[in-house]
Amino acid sequence: MDQKRFTYDIVAEDPKTHARAGVLHTPHGDVPTPIFMPVGTKASVKGIPTETVGALGAKIVLANTYHLAMRPGADLVAEMGGLHSFMNWHGPILTDSGGFQVFSHGDAVKLTDEGVRFIATDYDGSHVFWTPEDNMDIAQKLGADIVMQLDQCPGYPAERPFVERAVELSSMWADRCYRAHTRPDQALFGIVQGGMHLDLRLRSLRHLEESGDYPGYGIGGYSVGEDHETMFETLAPLVSEHMPRSKPRYLMGVGNPTTLVRAVSHGVDMFDCVLPTRTGRMGTAFSSEGRLNFRNARFAHDAGPIDEHCTCPVCTGGYSRALIRHLVTQKEMLGGILLSEHNIYFLLDLMRRAREAIIEGRYADFVDSWMGSAGAADY
Repeated sequence: MDQKRFTYDIVAEDPKTHARAGVLHTPHGDVPTPIFMPVGTKASVKGIPTETVGALGAKIVLANTYHLAMRPGADLVAEMGGLHSFMNWHGPILTDSGGFQVFSHGDAVKLTDEGVRFIATDYDGSHVFWTPEDNMDIAQKLGADIVMQLDQCPGYPAERPFVERAVELSSMWADRCYRAHTRPDQALFGIVQGGMHLDLRLRSLRHLEESGDYPGYGIGGYSVGEDHETMFETLAPLVSEHMPRSKPRYLMGVGNPTTLVRAVSHGVDMFDCVLPTRTGRMGTAFSSEGRLNFRNARFAHDAGPIDEHCTCPVCTGGYSRALIRHLVTQKEMLGGILLSEHNIYFLLDLMRRAREAIIEGRYADFVDSWMGSAGAADY
């Protein structure tokens, strides 16, 4: 697997933390890091046209392998010219393995060394069997710039033997994905698993390092039920002390602002999460005041923007808190769309400012300022 089209340059490292700023080069454009990646699960960031996603500042977006394999199918996406053409996004795209969605089916899943059998209860109830080779075939047909290996993501809490087995399966499947992946204009990332056990995390990482030259690494199995302090007990040393310096590090499925700020300080480069759009559709917003719930009556007569310190098109475009509360309480779809746009911009801009602070050598102060602000109350 020769993937020389995918290189990662570190342009600055903060002197007081493990934060770094870099550039990930892909065939569809460069990705400055640290970066948040909006999630377009079914080839769409919910409710937001792709040109708007780009105007908000997104450099790379995600799509989901499981959902696209179910509907409309990888063959149809390939027929339409691949995912970039299909979803009308011509910048970099990352697709996950779909493994998290598969394992969320619970009792409808059966694992073997060979692969995973599951019942698509959220679609037509069909019985599906995926091997790592099947997974790579789907990923290559979809045609994203970056794809992830098939892995098993254990939830929290989980008994150690269960997590050990997940590491074993994920490692075996990584080897098979690596051998099966042949598309040179597409990068395959390995995924580090191991739950909240640092020794298992290191076992998983070492296997990936020894088994292949992955252009980057995902960090899976966090934000699966544990509190944030429990997460950082193992995440911090894993990233700052053990992961390769020369490869991008992608913390999967994490998206609240404070966790992003803290994770960057330990050396994480890339993030994704459905949180900004999901919470937006539920009527809540990230802000410099912390999480805001626009179902709250206190916004009914408020003529101000969502966040007076935000420069997103919603906050600068004349949309008042009173209007947004009205839209949310009346279940008008525009309310969720406006909040989603604001939330995506908020995270993109937060990472832009984090990158700037790293380059200027003041990221430690950036973290202290954020943690001492009302915005840190975002859980």
